[in-house]
Amino acid sequence: MDQAIADSTDADDARGLTAAAVAERVASGQTNSYAADTSRSAWNIVRANVFTLFNGIVAACFLVLLLLGRWQDALFGIAALSNAVIGCVQEFRAKAALDRLALLNAPRARVRRDGVDVEIAPGDVVRDDLLVLRAGDQVPADATVVESRGLQIDESMLTGESDAVDKRRGDDALSGSIVVGGEGTARATRVGAESYANTFASEAKKFQLVSSELRTSIDRVLKWVGWGIGPVGLLVLNAQMMVAGGWSQAFQQGTWSQAVVNTIASLTAMIPLGLVLMTSIAFAVGAARLAGKKVLVNELPAVEGLARVDVICLDKTGTLTAGEIRFDDALTLTDRTGWRETLGWYGAADDANATARCLREPFPVDTPLVPVQRIPFSSARKWSAVSFAERAEGTWILGAPEMVFGDQAADPATALGAAVTRLASSGRRTLVLAHAATVLDDDDVASERFRGDPVPVAVLTFIEAVRPDAAGALAFFRDQGVGVRVISGDNPRTVAAIAREVGLDVDEGYDARRLPDDDGELGRIMEEHTVFGRVTPDQKKRIVTALQARGHVVAMTGDGVNDALAIKTADIGIAMNSGAAATKAVARLVLLDGRFSHLPSVVAEGRQVIANIERVSMLFLTKTVYATGLAVLFGVLVMEFPFLPRQLSITDGLTIGIPAFFLALLPNTQRYVPGFLKRSLSFAVPAGIVIAVSLTVYTRLAMDLGLSVEQLRTGATIILAIVAIWVLTVLSRPITRVKVLVVGAMFIALTAIFTIPVLGEFFQLQDPGEDGAWLVTAVVVIAVAAIEAVRFAHRRFVRRLLARGPVGRGDAATPQMSGEAGASTGGRLK
Repeated sequence: MDQAIADSTDADDARGLTAAAVAERVASGQTNSYAADTSRSAWNIVRANVFTLFNGIVAACFLVLLLLGRWQDALFGIAALSNAVIGCVQEFRAKAALDRLALLNAPRARVRRDGVDVEIAPGDVVRDDLLVLRAGDQVPADATVVESRGLQIDESMLTGESDAVDKRRGDDALSGSIVVGGEGTARATRVGAESYANTFASEAKKFQLVSSELRTSIDRVLKWVGWGIGPVGLLVLNAQMMVAGGWSQAFQQGTWSQAVVNTIASLTAMIPLGLVLMTSIAFAVGAARLAGKKVLVNELPAVEGLARVDVICLDKTGTLTAGEIRFDDALTLTDRTGWRETLGWYGAADDANATARCLREPFPVDTPLVPVQRIPFSSARKWSAVSFAERAEGTWILGAPEMVFGDQAADPATALGAAVTRLASSGRRTLVLAHAATVLDDDDVASERFRGDPVPVAVLTFIEAVRPDAAGALAFFRDQGVGVRVISGDNPRTVAAIAREVGLDVDEGYDARRLPDDDGELGRIMEEHTVFGRVTPDQKKRIVTALQARGHVVAMTGDGVNDALAIKTADIGIAMNSGAAATKAVARLVLLDGRFSHLPSVVAEGRQVIANIERVSMLFLTKTVYATGLAVLFGVLVMEFPFLPRQLSITDGLTIGIPAFFLALLPNTQRYVPGFLKRSLSFAVPAGIVIAVSLTVYTRLAMDLGLSVEQLRTGATIILAIVAIWVLTVLSRPITRVKVLVVGAMFIALTAIFTIPVLGEFFQLQDPGEDGAWLVTAVVVIAVAAIEAVRFAHRRFVRRLLARGPVGRGDAATPQMSGEAGASTGGRLK
C-alpha cells in the first residue's frame, strides 16, 4: 500500500500533491497528527500532586494507623488527599484554559496542493506534501528541500548548532526548525511520530524549562527533609519504644502500638506537604488569571520568572509600535527608468514581508515583471536583490541604507546621507532602492552578493504607529527599576526617535555595526546605552547573553523571526501573537492580543506568587523545623512524644494549611528581591528552634509536676496552637481586613475545639489543672516574646542582605528594585 502511494506521488514538484493523493495518504494514516500536550500533561499533573515520596510516606503511615484501629489519628491522611485533589483540580483548570488558548492560536503550515498554496493545521500535513517555506515559518515535518532561494534554516533547538544553515536542493529540513531567511519548497518525508522533533520531543523542548527560584528552593528543602526523615524516624521510634519499657517489653505488653503512633505523629509533622500544594496553586491560578487577560503561559513557573527580570529588551517593531507599517513617501535621488515598476514587483511578491506589502497600493503592478535571478531578504543582510528578464541592464537592491551603502548612508555630506539622517531623525523608517549595472548570476545568488557600485535611486519612508499603551508600560518598568534596552534592525536615529516618543530619555542611538566582538566589552556597552539600531538576529542573541553574563535576569520581547533566537536565549521570552510562528513557538509568554500593557500585569502576577509563597513558606518551614527539632530532642532525651497525630492535625490545619491557602492568593505587589530560601530559612530555623525548645522544656517541667499524659498533651497542644497563631500573625503583617478575618477565624476555630466537649473528647483534650495552666501560660509568654525577638533579628538580617547588594547570577535585582527592606518579605518588615 505504502509503495503504491509513493508511486502515485505527483511528479510535478511545482504543483504538489493532488487531492486524490492526499486522500490516499490520510486513509492510510500517513498524516502529521501527533498527540502532544499543548501544556503540562495530565499525567505530569497527577504525578506531581499524588505520586510523590512524601505522599507515599503519608499513605503508609495512614494505613498503619488504620490497621492499628486508630482512625482518629489518621486525619492527616484525609488532609493529604485533599491537598492532592485540590492541587490537581487547580492545575487541570489552568491547563484547560491554557490549552483552549493554545488551540485557538495554534500555528499553521503552508503547503502546495494542485498548484495552489493553502494554509492548514500542521497535523493535516501528509507524507509527500510540498511544504512552502518562508522566513518566520516553523518546519512542520521532516522534509527534503526541492527548491531553495536563499533558504536558511535555524536548527539550534534540535541540534544545538547556533548558526543558521544554508539549504539547497536535496538537503534535509528537520521538523521543529525555523526558517530565518529566504524561501523555498520541501517534500515531506517523515510525518507524525516518525519526525525528528517528535522522536526526540523531550530533548527538543528542554530549552523551555524556566528557571524558577521557588521551584528550585522548595525542591532543595524537600530533598533535605527526604534525606533526614529516615534516620530521624528510627531515632524517634527507638526512643518511644524505650519509653514503653524497651523493645522486648513493649511487644510483650502491647505498648508498641502507642510508640508507633507517637513516631508517626513526629514524622508526618516534619513533611511540608502543603508547601508544594500552595506553590502549584499559586502558579496555576496566576496562569489562569493571565489567560483571562489574553496572555498565554507556555510554562507555569514563567509567571514567577518575569517578576525576577531586571532588564527587558524590546524590539521596536510590533512591541513599541503597533506593527502596522504605512508607506509615507519616496524621495527620488537619481532618475532611473523602471524604479516604480520594481517597487511594484517587491510589493506584489508572494514572500513580501510587512514592509514590502506596504508598496502594493502606491506602486500598483500593470505589467508583471519576471525575475531571472533574485536574492531574498534576510534579517542578517537587511537587503534583497533582483534582476529581471525584461531589463538586462542591471540589478535592483532594496534594503537598509547603511547595509547597502555603508557609512555613506550616514554621512550628511552626501545626498543619500543627508536624506537618510534627516528622515530617520523624525522617527520614520527608511529604506533605499538602489541600482547596480551588473546582472546577478548563480554565483552571486549562492554567495548572497551584488557586484558593481550601486547608485541610490530613491529613499523610501514608512510610518509606524506607536502603541498607545507603550509609554505607560515603560513608565511602570522605569519606576520599578527594571532597565530597558530597545534593540532593532532599523536606523538608530529612527529607533531613538520612537523611544523618545514613548518617554525614554535617550540620545541618537548606538549603531550595532560598531558593537565589539568581545563579549565583555559588549556587556559594558549594554550597561551604558539604551537604544541600539541596525542589530542583526545574531547580535540580538549576543546582547541577551552579554547582559546575562553581567548578572542580569533578562526578558526579551519581539514579534519577528529575527527575534526568535534572542527570545529563546532570554530568561523569559515574550512574543506578540501577531508575530512569526517560530517566535511564538520558543516564547515563554505570548501576548495574544498584542497589548504591551499586559506586561505590568504579568509582573504583578509574578510578584504576587513570589511574595505570597515566601510568606507561606515561612509557615511551613517553621513547622518542619520545629517538628524535626522535637523529633531529635525527644529521641535523644528518650522522652514520650507529647502529641497524638490527631492533635497535630489541629495546628496543621488551623494555623498553617487553611490560612496558607488564603495568604497564597492575596494581592501582593511588593518588588522582587532574590534570595527567597535564605530569607525564609533565616526566620523559620530560629523560630522553629524556639518552638521545639519551648515544648521540650514544657514537657520536662510538666512531667516533674506530675501531670497526666492527657494533661501534658493538652498543654503542649495549647502552647503549639497559640504560638503557631502568633507566628501566623507575625508573618501576615502588615495586617489588612482580609488577614484579620483569616487569622480571627482560625483563632475562633481553635477556641471552639478547646471548649466544645464533643471536640475535646475526640481530640483527647483535658483540663491541664491549675499548675499546668500556669506552666502553659509562662511557656507561651516566653515563646511569643522569643518569636518577636526572632522577627526583629530577621528584619535586621534582611536589611543587611539588601545593603550588601546583588551577588551572582540572578541577583541583579538592583537596590532600587528592593525598595525598603520590607519588600523582600512580601511587605512584612514594618
